[in-house]
Amino acid sequence: MKILFHCVYFSPEVGGLESHVYYLARAMVGRGHQVAVVTSRSLPGVPREEDMEGIQIVRTWFPSRTPVGWTVHALGSLRRTATLARWADVIHAQAFPSVVPGVVGRWTSGAPLVATFHTSHFLVRARKPLWRPVLKRLVRLPDHALAASEEIARVAEDLAPGTRVEALANGVETSFFRRVEPSLPDPGVPRIMVPRRLFPKNGVEYLVRAMPSILRETPVHAVLIGDGPERGRLEALAAELGVGASLTFLGKRPHADMPGLLSSGTLAVIPSLMEATSVAALEAMACELPVVASRVGGLPEIVDEEVGRLFEPGDPEALARAVVELLGDGDLVALGARARERVVDRWSNDRLADRHLEIYRELLGRGG
Repeated sequence: MKILFHCVYFSPEVGGLESHVYYLARAMVGRGHQVAVVTSRSLPGVPREEDMEGIQIVRTWFPSRTPVGWTVHALGSLRRTATLARWADVIHAQAFPSVVPGVVGRWTSGAPLVATFHTSHFLVRARKPLWRPVLKRLVRLPDHALAASEEIARVAEDLAPGTRVEALANGVETSFFRRVEPSLPDPGVPRIMVPRRLFPKNGVEYLVRAMPSILRETPVHAVLIGDGPERGRLEALAAELGVGASLTFLGKRPHADMPGLLSSGTLAVIPSLMEATSVAALEAMACELPVVASRVGGLPEIVDEEVGRLFEPGDPEALARAVVELLGDGDLVALGARARERVVDRWSNDRLADRHLEIYRELLGRGG
């Protein structure tokens, strides 16, 4: 089978969507299928075309990391998408900005179109009156619609009554994300890993604000993995609260470093204010870390007291209580083992790839 993906961002970009599409594409290649990806030149110096582990990648112009930029990129990629669509058996648009290029590909080739609605960007825009009719149309256009969480599926179906949207959580490559030799030295105290880009929606501010309360109860050290526009403000806030010595800002790290970094931790914190299904949480769980997560979006679908704790979003005291309670559980190793077992059973990339192939074959069997 020849599969064409369209997505705004792709490896070597780091993030949940990027990781999802990369590992899904790699799984398809591993099963003997041919895969091409139309994406953007969002990072300086990336080649316009390359072969990455058997995945054919075509990158087109990218003006900015904004809704306008995504739209302009999508329109600018129409020609290359249409050309590759003539080669493809199936087209898969990854996130709502990719639907229009996917539709153009279907017009030119007759190949069926699948679309997956990812991320909190979809949820934010679904609340805006100007965006609702646009998203309604985009939800109805594919031959099969997927959503990365139950919440996104419900919102999409509310936008387009009568349209079925299948909830299918993003997966984790469990052969890569697993417990390995720690890459950070032992700090002598429990270490909290926070694999979050530093944007307001990811709620890292509330972890910083929770640190004084956590430290009053137990010594810990937190490691923030990721960068973003909030970094300077968060560093200043940590200094103001007197917890700077107990926080390390690692900045952006290569994807290949993540298993070793996560394996250096005692637990992970995902303090998001909005979230689909958090790939970062699943990756931490696959590395046998219990997870403390905000009760928002798709996070309660993957985290409960058998593998961690939930707290109300935007509440640093609730976050602190959850961390202290989890650290006092006394059996973090067993919690971490259950977390990995849950990911392997429910959210492995193998299971995700199998379901995608079922969908593709069903569409091809009925002629798109």
